[in-house]
Amino acid sequence: MTDAPFAPFDTLLDRDEALRVLRAATDGADDGELFLERRRSEALVYDDGRLKTASYDASEGFGLRAVRGEVAGYAHSTELSVAALKRASATARLAVGDGGGTWADAPQATNTRLYTDEDPIAGAAFPVKLDTLREIDAFARALDSRVVQVSATIAASLQEVEILRPEGGSVRDVRPMTRVNVSVIVEQNGRRESGTAGGGGRVGLDGLLDPADWQTKAREALRVAVVNLDAVPAPAGVMDVVLGPGWPGILLHEAIGHGLEGDFNRKGSSAFAGLMGQRIAAPGVTVLDDGTIPDRRGSITVDDEGTPSARNVLIEDGVLVGYMQDRQNARLMGVAPTGNGRRESYAHTPMPRMTNTYMLGGNVTPGDIVADLKDGIYAVGFGGGQVDITNGKFVFSCTEAYRVQNGVVGAPVKGATLIGDGATALQQIRAIGNDPALDPGMGNCGKAGQWVPVGVGQPTLMIGGLTVGGSGG
Repeated sequence: MTDAPFAPFDTLLDRDEALRVLRAATDGADDGELFLERRRSEALVYDDGRLKTASYDASEGFGLRAVRGEVAGYAHSTELSVAALKRASATARLAVGDGGGTWADAPQATNTRLYTDEDPIAGAAFPVKLDTLREIDAFARALDSRVVQVSATIAASLQEVEILRPEGGSVRDVRPMTRVNVSVIVEQNGRRESGTAGGGGRVGLDGLLDPADWQTKAREALRVAVVNLDAVPAPAGVMDVVLGPGWPGILLHEAIGHGLEGDFNRKGSSAFAGLMGQRIAAPGVTVLDDGTIPDRRGSITVDDEGTPSARNVLIEDGVLVGYMQDRQNARLMGVAPTGNGRRESYAHTPMPRMTNTYMLGGNVTPGDIVADLKDGIYAVGFGGGQVDITNGKFVFSCTEAYRVQNGVVGAPVKGATLIGDGATALQQIRAIGNDPALDPGMGNCGKAGQWVPVGVGQPTLMIGGLTVGGSGG
């Protein structure tokens, strides 16, 4: 596969012929497009003193879609040819039937650029990346004699897309992505604990390969691991919880964000369905989904239907004011698309998905919030979580948390899980910190079998009455 820019209509397909096929597929439909993509990715994993994985993947293909009402016909192929387009058109056309659709207006154009179009894979030579991984390993081991294992990852990818509309216009987007992760395992008195830190975004590798950056990640991974060496079993019961800023916003993403995606609300399966304009959260709670933040992991110049991304307010001062929409769902709900139509690749249909979802800050200092916690948990780091969209119930595991009694932060706790439901948790937010922060750039979101990169964020929060699952008393 060539390193030249992806230009399928210059090298692989006749644009006029492709447009004729697309128009035939969407004749009488409500909407549709031809989505063409080339993707390249590289990942190096250095584990326990050796290069464990060195992978490079490349793929390209197209997806052709025709939409009529609630039905979408979709076909995709790795073969970029007119013959393959015609075969795909015949399949997608099945959704249109006898036609009679009302054609939707094309997305507005944009000249916004939110990130570089440089190939991050080519930003550093392979030996440089390997040497950096070795340096990370040696540095982390030298930090503390208790370090027994180090794992480091350097990953980079470039996604190039072109979206052709039946009206004849097209839009291109070149999307880089990079990430560096460091994990350490420490051992003391026969007890082993781990810590992980990492992040990146739609940037080149230069900054991430700078020792100042990865050394900070290594120190943070070690700090978390060492903290957990002294952790005691987490208490169990219903109690107030303080969530730290930044990455703990993943709880908002899961417990609330998915419930505010338009398709779940149109179908009535979300816990927030039918509540537009009503108070669903405590006063002061404002939640946004914003795909326009430069260089962020969840940002997109245009979504995968060609709609420019936007700064969408979902909850304003506790009141539900918006959902995230793709083009099909927006049309069916009688509202405008919000730039949230996303797909994993050319082999997948778009659907409403989050970009960077975060809560705005309040006016309380984090120290005052913790000081007001009488008996509860201060959760700083999160691992995995799950949510049931229909009722908003969630379960999250904490990777770094502390017992707090009478406003004093005590021993770290191990094995804490937070259990609740999004609708209730929103109403029980008792304090909002003045320290809003975004995550370091490591989030991936799954929905209907599709994975896309996302961002999260929040200030320090106090939420009352969450159930804490733990093995302690």
